Amino acid sequence: MTGKYSTQGFAEAEHQSDSRGRVLANTLGITSVRDMQQAESEALLSVTESLVLKLTDRHRFTASDLCSFHRWWLGGIYNWAGLYRQVNIGKAGFQFASAHLVPQLMMAFERDVLSIHTPCRGMDLARLTQALAHVHAEFILIHPFREGNGRLARLLNTLMAFQAGYPALDYGGIRGRKKQEYIAAIHAALDRNYKPMEAVFAAVLKRTLRGSGSTV
Repeated sequence: MTGKYSTQGFAEAEHQSDSRGRVLANTLGITSVRDMQQAESEALLSVTESLVLKLTDRHRFTASDLCSFHRWWLGGIYNWAGLYRQVNIGKAGFQFASAHLVPQLMMAFERDVLSIHTPCRGMDLARLTQALAHVHAEFILIHPFREGNGRLARLLNTLMAFQAGYPALDYGGIRGRKKQEYIAAIHAALDRNYKPMEAVFAAVLKRTLRGSGSTV
């Protein structure tokens, strides 16, 4: 959406003319950050509603699914939607996986993470927390797409929670100090330490249940 990532490369690094380098080149000709945020948010809500109705609690997620979800969400906005990124990206001095490694990392993610932690049908709270944390952290570390990785990770986590009988996850508590704890949890996952991210998702699930009044 914006220039929040530092990039190396050319394919998806182009920005929309007249956007002052703040909006990625897009098929809608959008030059305003606010307008792009609205377009992306509306598209995400639409695809989320469709996926909730489409997917069953027995569905095991795959890397191909994630490419499809990304394409369904952003395909009307970016030509590269649904394709693994060709540029190296970093944020706040932290570099995500090198672009040339993304395809093989996503194959490993499907084999070693998604196949183990999904589907989530029948999981108790402790097991679901573990599954959400592991899937989220590993996906974010790979950052397979040029844009939308965090939101796609949250969408995937929400679909996983639905499989376990939980309502839509409430991420509203991840701000301020909690946002810094979330970032630290991502860094901890580099060493396969998922406990900090499990704490993040334990809080997300607690907030979700409290807000919904559910007793799942």
